[in-house]
Parts: sequence; C-alpha cells; structure tokens
Amino acid sequence: TTDELIPSGETSSYRSNPEKLSQFTLSRKDPGYVKRVKEVGEIEKERREEGNLPASLNNLYPFIASIKPNFSPVETVHGSVIFAKKPGDGSAREQAASCQRVLGGRANLALAYATKRYRSNLINWGMLPLITDNADYQLGDYVFIPGIKEALKQGDKTLTGYRIRCGVVTPLALSLGSLTKDERDILLAGCLINAYNR
Repeated sequence: TTDELIPSGETSSYRSNPEKLSQFTLSRKDPGYVKRVKEVGEIEKERREEGNLPASLNNLYPFIASIKPNFSPVETVHGSVIFAKKPGDGSAREQAASCQRVLGGRANLALAYATKRYRSNLINWGMLPLITDNADYQLGDYVFIPGIKEALKQGDKTLTGYRIRCGVVTPLALSLGSLTKDERDILLAGCLINAYNR
C-alpha cells in the first residue's frame, strides 16, 4: 500500500523536505531498505560525476557483457527497483513514488498496479512502471534492462530484461503497459519537471 511505501502520521512534518521524508520509505515493511538503496544511489552518483564504479560490482559485469557484448558499465545507469505484486493501493499521495526516486529508484516491477494514480506518480517522477508475469524476485537480485531509451522513443510496449542471481542469467518479459506519448516523453526527460522545462 502507499502507507507501507511511505507511512503517514509521524512523517507528515517532513512533507516539505523530500530528503528527510525519504528516510521513512518502506520503514515498516523493510527497515533495511533505505540503507541499501542509498548505497546504490551513491554508486550511480559516482558513476555519473566521476565515471567510477566500485570493484564490488566487477563480478556482475561479465554476466551483463554475455547479454550485451558492447556493454559499458560507466555508460549504464545504476538504480534500485522495488518488486511488489500489486503496489499503490491506498491514498493518492505522490510521496509513495517521489521518496523512491529521491533515494535513486529507477523502476517498479509488479504483476499489476493497484491504482492508475500510483502508476502515474511513478511516471511523473521518472520511474518505469514495469509489469512482469514472473513473481520470482529476491532481495539482492540484479536486473539488467538494455535499450530502454530506444524502446520509449519507438513506442515499444515490451522490453526484454535479465535477472542475474548467483551467477544465473534469466530472461524476463517486461511490459511498459499502455504509455501515452506524453508519458513516454516524461520518462525520456527523466521526470515531469524536466519535460516541462524542455
């Protein structure tokens, strides 16, 4: 639910401070979530600003290179992903999506989305609302999705992703659902604010 994604009550005083509010993301459901995704966010920041990546990811890249031979780690966006069977039920608060993005979230994987509003909030914050028919995801799985920009530009409805777990690569059929041209433009721009500034 949106209340599990970002609790109400004690967090209300932080509504005007996205950074502080984001520290409560999934705090009732998964207390270790914020620490883990902040580490991923730091990896992406270092990649974007310095072109550096930690040695701890070196064992991952050969698997990705087997999927995409011309793969370049420093040219690939790194981010966190949440999997839930049907996320977004509950109130329409946009912080359920914005807090994920503040922490470096890039996508949600779901069997379905509980509400159009939550899905729209993901898009407005620049996160992919992916649909999968595979519920076999575990904490610590890596998901590599090549060709996202091209798919959005071309109007493709499906993507092929790859789950990497313990050295085993599994192809994934991922759907973008029915995205309007405006929604695609928002995702390509990075978020709704960026799209308005273009």
